[in-house]
Amino acid sequence: MKTLLNVIWFVFGGFALALGYFLAGMVCCLLIVTIPWGIASFRIGAYALWPFGRAIVDRHENVSVPAELGNIIWLLVAGIWIAIGHVATAIAMAATIVGIPLAIANLKLIPVSLSPLGKRIVRTDRLMAGYTR
Repeated sequence: MKTLLNVIWFVFGGFALALGYFLAGMVCCLLIVTIPWGIASFRIGAYALWPFGRAIVDRHENVSVPAELGNIIWLLVAGIWIAIGHVATAIAMAATIVGIPLAIANLKLIPVSLSPLGKRIVRTDRLMAGYTR
């Protein structure tokens, strides 16, 4: 079922969404100072490409003050706009019964789009087993 949902997601928005995150990551990496956001953008893009069967968890042990300050800057510059885009897209996807799981997956991207630093993406089978590394 995860594979079927991932294929539908990929066709109806996941590919375009991932391309946007990858493009943002390349721009951030070109600007040197914003490389941490570029790496986070690549991570989000990989998740946006194939979200079903994976989850986003916090890195509690490695979150530092610079990462939190970086998340605040990200929120003010880009995060809020990306989150609004995810909400608008989720509303459009939820208009059909078939699109409801896709809308939920789109809403799962909001927390990481608001604060991308200090997050990790894990497979849900590892998450259920208690393994978060």
